[in-house]
Amino acid sequence: MKALESAFPGLTDSQARAMELAANAARDFRKSLPLSPARPALSLDEATARFDKPLASSGKAEVEVIADLIRNTEGGLHSMAAPTFFGYVLGASHPVGVAADFLVSAWGQNAGSAAETPAITGIERALCDWVMDLLTLPASCGAGIVTGGTVANMVGVMAARHALLAAEGWDVEADGLFGAPEIPVLIGSDAHSAPFAALRYAGFGAARARKIATDSEGRILAKAMREALDDCAAPPLVILQAGQINTGAFDPFVELIPMVHEKRGWVHVDGAFGLWLAAVPELAGRLEGVAGADSWAVDLHKWLNAPYDAGLVIVRDRPALVATMSARGAYLPATTQHWEPTDSTPELSRRARGVPSYAILQHLGRDGLREMVARHCRLAQRIAAAIAAEPGLSVLNEVHSNQVAIACGSGPEGDELTMRVLHRVHEQGRVYPSHGEWRGRKIIRASVIGYAMQDQDADLLVQEIIEAARWCAAHPEVK
Repeated sequence: MKALESAFPGLTDSQARAMELAANAARDFRKSLPLSPARPALSLDEATARFDKPLASSGKAEVEVIADLIRNTEGGLHSMAAPTFFGYVLGASHPVGVAADFLVSAWGQNAGSAAETPAITGIERALCDWVMDLLTLPASCGAGIVTGGTVANMVGVMAARHALLAAEGWDVEADGLFGAPEIPVLIGSDAHSAPFAALRYAGFGAARARKIATDSEGRILAKAMREALDDCAAPPLVILQAGQINTGAFDPFVELIPMVHEKRGWVHVDGAFGLWLAAVPELAGRLEGVAGADSWAVDLHKWLNAPYDAGLVIVRDRPALVATMSARGAYLPATTQHWEPTDSTPELSRRARGVPSYAILQHLGRDGLREMVARHCRLAQRIAAAIAAEPGLSVLNEVHSNQVAIACGSGPEGDELTMRVLHRVHEQGRVYPSHGEWRGRKIIRASVIGYAMQDQDADLLVQEIIEAARWCAAHPEVK
């Protein structure tokens, strides 16, 4: 036994040094973010050339492998965790969540089974309960921790598929969709790509969904929804939105959801980032009625700033979620009365991705979360007001939450100028907003969502955009 322990220790000195090196490098990376360029210096080809080489016959020592990773990624990483990153509605990986994620990797737990990992299941049950409570959703809902909004939308749509077809006497899990009763699908014309992907993955097809007209902020028009529902020959699946990607606007849930339920339909809400406003008493009125839906998708790695990847699907009818997702074999623990992770997600095997989110919520508490979301919405208003005051720049949306859609000039020339300004901002490398299109215009989209963002970060973004716009106007010859 002694010889065996010597040959296979729990952790060798080399392995321990590699872990320490990685932890120190992670700490130094985060400490350097305020001084780092906002975007990578390396091109894709340059970065790929550092890594894409023939695999050697002989392996390297652990410390050397980690040192190589640290060295070769230098200049090829985005400063997404910095308060200067305003792109793509990406959270900034809160440090306490990152620290908890170290533990997740070290623990090496397969979080799919409550019987095998009771501590992880306990943590994740608490997380789901906390989030449902914060979002004022019924405590009896079923919930599953998934990779993010796309998969959360997919699972919600599949739960709807199960329930709507079961009501027609069809077992979709056993018999599939061939020959199944028709399910009408209605979705706003300005919906995000994620629910369209969910419709594809669930076998509905994205193109056969009926797109419902929206207003200037991307909100579904109640009159158009009523007309579409009147045309439905069967109970429909209706997908609504909490947080339009360009404007941050919310569909009128209090009007739309009762309409759908009159038709015995299912309402799924894509609330990837916008659903978090429900946790803030002074902002929750913007989502009035959203708790009446049947399922919801929300990201944890967006406004909660969890490390990638983490999202949550929440379904009012928990049995529908379990019937849709549960997969069991003879080698798996028998069904029990306990909350079982694999009953509500597509994965049998997964990392304990709920642990960092649990740590972040425990760190922030209710007050900290509410302060962060409210601060970001206030900063978005601050950015919009300053940009709109600059001649030649305009804000194309009302600021409903944390999104600001910025354009330069007007017409095709304005679109070209907008892209030149964005390119200039990126080249300067102090802040990073992203691009987009809204109502036929090219836009610079500012997403205020990083946990550390403060007034000075919002003001720096404004300064960089205004200076770039003035520079581009003074140098029309530079494309």
